[in-house]
Amino acid sequence: MWPAFSLNRPLLWIGLAALSASVWLPGVALRLAAASLVALGLMDAWRQVRLEHQRARLGQDALALSEDGVIITDADNRIQAVNPAFTRITGYTAEEVRGRNATTLSAPRHDKAFFERYWQTLRTTGRWEGEIWNRRKHGDEYPEWLRVRAVSDDRGRTTHHVCLFTDISMHKARERDLRRIGFEDPLTGLPNRRRLHDLLDSRLRHLRAGESLDMAMIDIDGFKSINDGLGVEMGDRLLARFGQRLAGHVAGGVVGRLGGDEFLVIRTTTFDDHDHWIAGLQAHLGEPFEIEGHSLRFGLTIGSCRAPEDGRESGVLFQRLESALYAAKRHGRNHSQRFRPSLDMQDSPQLGLVNELRHALATGTQLELHYQGQHHLADGALVGLEALLRWRHPRDGMISPADFIPLAERHGLMASLGNWVIDQALAQLARWRRLGMPEVPVWVNVSALQMFQGELETALAAGLARHGIPPGLLGLEITESVLLDERAGDIAPRLGVLRERGHPIAIDDFGTGYSSLGYLKKLPLDKLKLDRAFIKALPDDRADAAIVGAVLAMARGLELQVIAEGVETIAQRDFLQAAGCSLVQGFLYARPLPAELLEAQWQEHDSAGGPPGGARVAAEATA
Repeated sequence: MWPAFSLNRPLLWIGLAALSASVWLPGVALRLAAASLVALGLMDAWRQVRLEHQRARLGQDALALSEDGVIITDADNRIQAVNPAFTRITGYTAEEVRGRNATTLSAPRHDKAFFERYWQTLRTTGRWEGEIWNRRKHGDEYPEWLRVRAVSDDRGRTTHHVCLFTDISMHKARERDLRRIGFEDPLTGLPNRRRLHDLLDSRLRHLRAGESLDMAMIDIDGFKSINDGLGVEMGDRLLARFGQRLAGHVAGGVVGRLGGDEFLVIRTTTFDDHDHWIAGLQAHLGEPFEIEGHSLRFGLTIGSCRAPEDGRESGVLFQRLESALYAAKRHGRNHSQRFRPSLDMQDSPQLGLVNELRHALATGTQLELHYQGQHHLADGALVGLEALLRWRHPRDGMISPADFIPLAERHGLMASLGNWVIDQALAQLARWRRLGMPEVPVWVNVSALQMFQGELETALAAGLARHGIPPGLLGLEITESVLLDERAGDIAPRLGVLRERGHPIAIDDFGTGYSSLGYLKKLPLDKLKLDRAFIKALPDDRADAAIVGAVLAMARGLELQVIAEGVETIAQRDFLQAAGCSLVQGFLYARPLPAELLEAQWQEHDSAGGPPGGARVAAEATA
């Protein structure tokens, strides 16, 4: 950075020569000239000394500002100087370590071979860099990243070592946290789904002759009612206690939490006692849990299987465990079901369809969104569009969502499918905004699995940012079944955050899920979508008419809009209008259309100067 101190100073040498010659020079004038040269030489030397002092002070200030610790040792590794960062990191002052051998600061974690390699590398290359553990003044050990460089004289002999080190204990702690987050359930401390796959793979690889793996997937029955009754915090404590009891019962086995109230147990055994083992699990976990004066017993639904009889790959075994669990749930709660080949036989006609659905998701060429208008009943004005997922299969044609949505939920594709719908709807909104189409909200359906798996907020935020769409143009329709699904937990806070971001929120299929009205009033909602089951028999069915009237009255009290689905006849429209329903959706106004046809219809009506499709149909029906 600066030139080194040098005696190659002409003025200095001229001044010295003039000083030595001044005693021999005759005459006052010559002696005065010599004295002037001496003064110039002294001034030049003084300026050089001042610059060297300034450079040394600046170097010390730079070392003092450094966040990295610095140690300077002599050739024998005795500490000569340290910077303030060294004191902050280790707790030692400069006076306490000056003259000490630097190796006395190291923690006893490295063997003799480590230091032999260290010194050999330093002598050979003149530098060393790597991770090393040292010890602070108070005795605690910490990792540091150390860089060492040897300083040599003109003859090549090492005179000093300069050591620069960084405390990486925080970095190491973050690494541990990331590993724990990636492989550990934060609530119970048990392995999570990802880690369980790895552990099952490991157990399968090390399975010896005569050994088997017993596996059980356990679902706690009705856990949502516990959360609703005792609170989410108490529910979390119960889940942690449940995990502890389960882990204590399966000594030497693997216990993990798959998510929500689902747990997985794996044990290695040489006994053929699978059914007895499952019965023991049910009995042990069925004992009451005592917590804050409450005595609670859990009902358990268990799906189980055994390796290698039921499979030799972790993916296959997980799928068969889920098949057994779903079969147990179909037989009612508090029931266990061991996997049997007939369960796979039930799925075999659909396994091909699942693979084709995966392919359709990967390519995005067969899936498409159709849009059905939502209209103001008084004048037929378009107020929104519902995005409806369709699968146009290249061989089988249009496949009903009633056929492929349950498959997607069962085989873990629902989150990907839901994220695809969100991204496509936002991309279509962006296109319509560029074309100057009517700007109305597009509503997408959100499944329980999207809420449960926790990726909904991320998908929404990323999609809105990517396509530049304001949140108010993307509405979220939550079915009542989501409110009843224990895996989704308490969704009211999450819906509140989404609504604060600007997304309108609606409850879809209202009236079919048996949800608590007390719970409903706590939800941050904008709309209720009255299920078509209550509309199709209007106005003749007195029970449906009474239900519709009651829902409309309740919605007015809660200051919610109501949109009636499945309006297909003028009589239905007239009844709803008289009852005070302001928004409708159904074939009377518009059928679901692909985006291209909807654009063409809009452009046709725009060029004709007439109202958009729904308004025109409503006007014709009124006439």
